[in-house]
Amino acid sequence: MSNLEIYCVTDKRLKSLENTIYHLAAVGKNIFPENYLRCDYGDNIFSKEEYYSELTFHYWFWKNKLDLKSENWIGFCQKRRFWIDKAFLDKKIDNENYIDAIIKTIPIEWNNYDSIICERVNVNKLKKMTILKKGFKHFIKKPSILFNIEKQNIALHFDLHHGIGNLDKAISQLDAADQEDFYQYVNTKTFFNPHIMFIAKPNVHDEWFTKLFSWLERCEKIFGFENLQGYRTKRLYAYLAERYLSFWFKKYTKSLEWPWTFIKYNEK
Repeated sequence: MSNLEIYCVTDKRLKSLENTIYHLAAVGKNIFPENYLRCDYGDNIFSKEEYYSELTFHYWFWKNKLDLKSENWIGFCQKRRFWIDKAFLDKKIDNENYIDAIIKTIPIEWNNYDSIICERVNVNKLKKMTILKKGFKHFIKKPSILFNIEKQNIALHFDLHHGIGNLDKAISQLDAADQEDFYQYVNTKTFFNPHIMFIAKPNVHDEWFTKLFSWLERCEKIFGFENLQGYRTKRLYAYLAERYLSFWFKKYTKSLEWPWTFIKYNEK
């Protein structure tokens, strides 16, 4: 019988979740209670946390805790972003009721799928000033991006927000089996599935993490760490993983997009 295991990755204590079925996973430099899972021992990449963000825990989980014999659905969410029960789709979800709204059991719908990924977000509503200010070279080459939102794809969005040319450089380090397909994906799609959140069986975890972390390790030889600063590039490896997740899970698994919510709250 399959059970549901959800690991919530956080850099701050989440008291409201401590008495739920969720497993709390600590990243960052804050001090946490003993019942929070740490990722700074065993086989780990904790020294890269400021660049890899929640992937720091994902790596630790893969190397130290993932049980390939388990039949459970295993997934990740993160502080403020949660999978929700579809019974709450027509209700307002806020700081007062989000514990009731977050998913706690396995929906029957999942039986026909290999993986669950976040409902997509669109990237083709860019402000004209943003395109002109951050992507003037793109505009010169293809003026239509200013008016045709179908031309405002993942690749353009990444260039404008996380450094022009960085995505192309990273794609050059992908395995041959994915390189051309992923390039076509980011240059034609105007949406992606955000937050590096997914739920799947252990074998899918293992395949995904094997491919992901070997790719990011190769990317490190290009980008390193010293020059990654500020919002645009500090968490570059997490931003790359977020875009690649959308592509990989759709290519290699039968995936289902599932609703999620952002909760803006303050722990008391």
